[in-house]
This record gives sequence, C-alpha cells and structure tokens, in this order.
Amino acid sequence: MHMPLVELVWLATAVVVAGAVSGLLAGLFGIGGGAVIVPVLYQAFAWLGVVEAVRMQLAVGTSLAIIVPTALRAYRTHLQHDLVVREVIRQWWLPAIAGVAVGAGAAAVAPAGLFEAAFALIATVIAAKLLFGRDRWVVSHTLPGRPAMAGYGFLVGLASSLMGISGGSVVTMILTLHGKSIHNAVATAAGLGVPVAVAGTIGYAIAGLAHRAELPPLSVGFVSLIGVMAMAPLSSYVAPLGARLAHRLPRRTLEIAFGMFLLAAAARFVAALG
Repeated sequence: MHMPLVELVWLATAVVVAGAVSGLLAGLFGIGGGAVIVPVLYQAFAWLGVVEAVRMQLAVGTSLAIIVPTALRAYRTHLQHDLVVREVIRQWWLPAIAGVAVGAGAAAVAPAGLFEAAFALIATVIAAKLLFGRDRWVVSHTLPGRPAMAGYGFLVGLASSLMGISGGSVVTMILTLHGKSIHNAVATAAGLGVPVAVAGTIGYAIAGLAHRAELPPLSVGFVSLIGVMAMAPLSSYVAPLGARLAHRLPRRTLEIAFGMFLLAAAARFVAALG
C-alpha cells in the first residue's frame, strides 16, 4: 500500500521511539514494553492497510517476538544484582506457558475485539495500581501455596498472550501485593518474561498460519518480521540501561507517566471497539 512521505516519516519515528521506550521500560519496570509496542504497531498496521480482523492479533504476536531479546537482556542485567526470586519462576513458568497457549489458541478463532477489550481492561488495572497504589497495599507478606501460585502463573500467561506483553507488569503487581520489594518483583518479572515471550511468539506464529491471505508480506503467522527487525534491536540495546536505572532512580514520576500512557492506550482500544 502506498503511503505519503509524511506518514512514512511519522511511522518510522513512532517505531524508533517505541523501540527505545519499550527497552527502557523492560529494564526499569521488569516488563517487555508490549504496552508501548502494541498501540504503535496497531496504528502502523492500520496505515499499511492490514484488515481490522487480524490487525490486533498481528500487533500482539509481533510485540511478543520483539520482547524476547529485550526480556532476556533485562533479566541478565538483574541477575547481576542477585534480586531474582527463583522459586517464583520455578512455580510459575509452566502454568504461565499454559496460559499463553490458551491465549494464542484464541487468536486463531476469536474476533479482534476480544484482544482490544483485553488490552483495555488489563492496561486500566495496571494503570490504577501504578497511579494509586501504595507500598502499604499488601494482601499478605508471604506467597500463597502451590495451587494459588499455579493460578497466578496461568493468569500471568493468559494476560500476556491476550495483551502482547511479557507479563512483567502483572507479575510486579502480584508480587508487591504479597510483600516482595519492588526491586525483587521487577527482577523476577524480567526472568519470567523470557519463557512467556518465547511461548507467545511461537503460539501466535502458528495461530496465524490459517490467515496468511489477510496478512502483510514477510509475516510468519501473526508475527511481522518487518516489525521485529525495525524495533527489536534498539529495544534490546536499551534494556540494560533501564535495568541499571531501576536500582538508582526514584520511580514515582515514571510510574505516573506510564500509568497515564496506559490509560490513553486503553481509551484508544475502547474507541476501536465502538
């Protein structure tokens, strides 16, 4: 599809900025930056003429692929500070992948509105925690037993797969509500983000194979190789910087800014549902 030069410039700028911001967020908040990537890719695919029926799924799948190297680099940086709660990763990674599989399976058959609604709902919940949450918001100072932990893991995987994130913001919210420090929560979230993003990428690539006729060139299922190549390198490069900043800077201003962005992104997808 032919695009005017001005739109091409704006698209390229948005992709570059989103790549840098997503990498920074990956290290700083333990997330893969999908909450930034998905809205940008959704708009980019709209400009490129991708049909609405698969546009959101393509944005989500591509976001998960972009997150893989970003989450890996952020996790490796956090490991150097020995803050990862390894027991959480051991108990969550398998049920999280099961949740990812359910979400990816839905991508093959569910309407795009399901993913737009899921993004809006989850983003609003995360934004509310960022904007209004306090350190004293704790439901327990210990993690629950294995059945509840498995449930948490599945929820993280499902939310990640529906929203195109690595689950870090959800993981961080759960762990801080159970008394873990924000630094432990961020580091652990980065670690869990690696298997979640890998499983999500594979799942969305497979789920989109039946929709090849509706997808743009150089797409492997619901994963756009062009989108990955445009955003992943810069995002991955910036991730360690965010991880280092996470251990040095006050976070409140960034939490407010990110919360406001999430509300704006949620409103965008609510409007799309209308």
